[in-house]
Amino acid sequence: MKKIKLIFSIFAAILIITSCSEDFLDERPTDFISVDDFGDSSEINPELAAATLRGVYNQMVTPYIAGTEHQEDFGHKSFDMMSDILSSDLAQVTGAYNRFVSFANLLQTVDPSIQIPNYTAWRFYYKLIKSANLIIDGAGGNDAVPASDDLKGVMGQAKALRAFAYFYLSQYYALEYEADKSILPIYTEPSQAAQPKSKMSEVYDLMISDLTSAIDLMANYSRPNKAFMSQSVAKGLLAYVYASIGESSKNILAKQLADEVINSGKFTLMSKSEVTGGFTSLTTSGWMWGFDLTDANDLGLVSWHGFMDYYTYSYQAVGNNRGIDRGLYDQINANDIRKKQFGKAYSDGSFDEGLFPLIPARKFYNLALKRFGQKPITDDYIYMRVAEMYLLSAEMSAVEGDDGTARTTLKNLLEKRFDNATDYAYIDALSGQALIDEVVFQTKIELLAEGKSYLLMKRRKLTNTRGTNHLNRAGQSFSYNDPRLTFSIPQRELTDNPNITDQNK
Repeated sequence: MKKIKLIFSIFAAILIITSCSEDFLDERPTDFISVDDFGDSSEINPELAAATLRGVYNQMVTPYIAGTEHQEDFGHKSFDMMSDILSSDLAQVTGAYNRFVSFANLLQTVDPSIQIPNYTAWRFYYKLIKSANLIIDGAGGNDAVPASDDLKGVMGQAKALRAFAYFYLSQYYALEYEADKSILPIYTEPSQAAQPKSKMSEVYDLMISDLTSAIDLMANYSRPNKAFMSQSVAKGLLAYVYASIGESSKNILAKQLADEVINSGKFTLMSKSEVTGGFTSLTTSGWMWGFDLTDANDLGLVSWHGFMDYYTYSYQAVGNNRGIDRGLYDQINANDIRKKQFGKAYSDGSFDEGLFPLIPARKFYNLALKRFGQKPITDDYIYMRVAEMYLLSAEMSAVEGDDGTARTTLKNLLEKRFDNATDYAYIDALSGQALIDEVVFQTKIELLAEGKSYLLMKRRKLTNTRGTNHLNRAGQSFSYNDPRLTFSIPQRELTDNPNITDQNK
């Protein structure tokens, strides 16, 4: 037992130390523990497997995790932000220091030799896939069912993480869902040689299989905190996967899963005060999954907060601004609490609602309200919250013609955003496409800058027009399948993988 604990301590330390390294997971970390040892030890000490998961979750927030020196390389939240910019719901408003300017001008996604985002997204999500495959392999393989609930939880999370990574790759590197189009190489073992592209339907089959298995495996699993995935998170991810296919039968399954999360009673919608309260804590009842940042993570400028929060050591505070699209903002009801999230922030902590540059300085902000005040960053990251499930359920109901259910579900959310029900009573008169459009609008403003606008744009096949506050291409319209809105397979993959020689667009 002492030997196992020693192995656990060394391995956990190595995970923390090497999580910033360019070489981490390019080679199997078997210098310290073998896959066989991992499996044997896990049966005795499940904490070893959990420590491996912590290392993977740490990767998701690590600066330069994709192996570049670019400040725009900071894990999953970097792609949340970039995809929101591509959707045009999040506007690149000003350009000091030139961060994200050429990206927002749609100049980077078309050139596979440019690292941001083409190489960084590919490398980051395939790193997660390799990490997940190592855990799955060490716990017995893809078809294994561990004996204990704790190890089932580890296996379930690994499969959910693999599906999570493939889902975002499928969204970022394909124009739209086309079942027979080959899009991505599939890796389900840690030591597979370079693979050719698989059909989109095959990638989706893997995601659905992984998430279905994860849901079963995590049935009796109690996670240590919301930095770990749970059965509800897996259900939420599977709902997104089904909804992105665009078929009636899958829409119904997506709605059922979203409703299961809602009806579980494990999460409550954020209140009016919470949605203007900073989005700082993973303990918030409406948050389903995120990351609990502490001083130990040592995050500063190279982080999501560093690019979004005026009150962090931040590009937002020095004139490289991202804010809500002006046209979208102008549509928000004056009595909607979410209208108060956007405006102009000042160094003394004051704020003017509705003024240029319309940054989310009363949605995402450090509570000290001190310019440059948060460093290192300890405000938490948000990956998923239960409001998404309400909106996705309402969307699927409306798309499938169940207008009454869609209206009821949508109003359950809106009653938390208005003081007076008369402000959203118009919902009762909506049906058909008008109701779908309303759900889309409410999704855009509820989830602004949370990384869901791009998924919505692809899912609903939207064309979005940039408002007047965009630094580049203001007034121009972009369709969901515009090649400039989809990442290019990086040149390094085209060069190093002899099985992949062409783009998906």
